[in-house]
Amino acid sequence: MRRALVLPLFLAAISVGGAPEAPGQDARAAVEAFVARVSEVQISDLVIDQSLTLYHPDGQRRVSGGEQKMLFKLPQRQRVEQTVEGQREVQLTVGDRVWVRRADGKVSQVTTVEPSRALTHVLVPVKRRAADLLAEWRSRGVRDDVSHVARLGGRQVTVIGAHPGDRDVPAVWLDAEYGVVRIVTRERLPNGMRLVDLTLSEHRPLLGKLYFPYRQEVFVDGKLLVLFTVRSVAINTNPADALFDPANLRSP
Repeated sequence: MRRALVLPLFLAAISVGGAPEAPGQDARAAVEAFVARVSEVQISDLVIDQSLTLYHPDGQRRVSGGEQKMLFKLPQRQRVEQTVEGQREVQLTVGDRVWVRRADGKVSQVTTVEPSRALTHVLVPVKRRAADLLAEWRSRGVRDDVSHVARLGGRQVTVIGAHPGDRDVPAVWLDAEYGVVRIVTRERLPNGMRLVDLTLSEHRPLLGKLYFPYRQEVFVDGKLLVLFTVRSVAINTNPADALFDPANLRSP
């Protein structure tokens, strides 16, 4: 398995408390309540420290592990510092432009991956309308005219984008207290279009009604690919602007 920077797909569905037990057919009402409950939460930046474990494509064997630090300065900037088996890489995203400094020190600009481009828009939806979130989910293939109520981990959730029994269609699973606890999408990966299932659990309060999942599992075509275990999350610490300047990537 490559040691390339593991893109933080799981944060595309970062959880925020607050969807009501809406009727299955009323996805819009559930999302509107979701946004209303977090409207007073003010977040300008996040710093996340976490461990990651990479698995063989068969989903059965651990192949490597490492550490990752993610810094977000909303709404347009993010920095990911990752060390896997002693190899350190840094990725910067500013708007829709991405730069990567490889372990050998070489810096290159790369094509933005769609989940990363959308990341900050859904990371902290407190400044967005329900229509914005639904539009973002629609852009990733989630139908907002289909929904039903189900149970996940013993809790009631509203499933947006899927009928009961659907297992391989894009969908968002919205918990009344934790927010998004699962998102299933079809993504173009290096080996073609694949079904990506991001499952979020072990939620802890972060700020007000905002919850954060301290465990995120990424499945591809039903097989575990990456496990993230969060050690700490800090908000509104105002990381230095220089950390998000591509010109500084060439510096150690």
